Amino acid sequence: MRPIGIFDSGVGGLSVLRSLRQLLPAEAVIYLADQAHVPYGPRPLEEVRVFSEQITRYLLGEGAKLVVVACNTASAAALQHLRQAFPGVPFVGMEPAVKPAAEQTRTGKVGVLATPATFQGALYASVVERFAQGVLLLQSTCPGLVGQIEAGDLDGPLTRCILEDALQPMLQKGIDTVVLGCTHYPFVIPLIEEIAGPQVRVIDPAPAVARQVRRLLAEHDLREPVETGAGQYRFITSGDPAALSTALPRLLGEAGDVERIFWEENRLVKPTPGEGVEPAPASPDV
Repeated sequence: MRPIGIFDSGVGGLSVLRSLRQLLPAEAVIYLADQAHVPYGPRPLEEVRVFSEQITRYLLGEGAKLVVVACNTASAAALQHLRQAFPGVPFVGMEPAVKPAAEQTRTGKVGVLATPATFQGALYASVVERFAQGVLLLQSTCPGLVGQIEAGDLDGPLTRCILEDALQPMLQKGIDTVVLGCTHYPFVIPLIEEIAGPQVRVIDPAPAVARQVRRLLAEHDLREPVETGAGQYRFITSGDPAALSTALPRLLGEAGDVERIFWEENRLVKPTPGEGVEPAPASPDV
């Protein structure tokens, strides 16, 4: 069974994996978190492009049949480049959900939460130009929020403060829709909804990404039949395996062993046999 490859700078892409698991339970997955370089958002786009290409090469070397760039920053920096560099590989990237927000807003005012690199990328500019004419987009980069989520702080005082600083000016100007332009951010949807109130709709892009994966698998005749049973997951990090192992039960709802890989001169390499695997917690606190 060939797996789907998914990568992100950290745990954010688990929000996409969560939706994929619901929609495509028979598919095997390799999830790679480049936590040695998290967060991608403040990094130069060219640097993120290099990381993304090398991660893609690694995933393809592990047998991936389709690659999900489960990171808005990496999609902005590298998605077009990856499609050119690997022309036979189906890719699915993250696109800020500006189109559905523009269609659904009643006030004509939409808040967008994303990283600096996402806002600077051509992909975001293209989406805005095509779909958001006549809509006021209020943007915030939410400094520090990715780090809070990576640390497992989904509703603490600092996380709340970051979101209040981002959302309150938008709410004062009358937004009725919030677009999540970073895959980390769906994990704080409950807190966003608490701050914004019931009159504000929050758009999580992950379900639409899962549907696109399903469409491409069918189009390329790569989908696993449901009768094969639940697909197996592999989790890999370039950072601390214990950190990802701890995050899995909390963010994905299940535990898993975590493998370690290393960067050497902008290339990913496996550890020597016998090192670099963090076993799943014996009794995960789900």
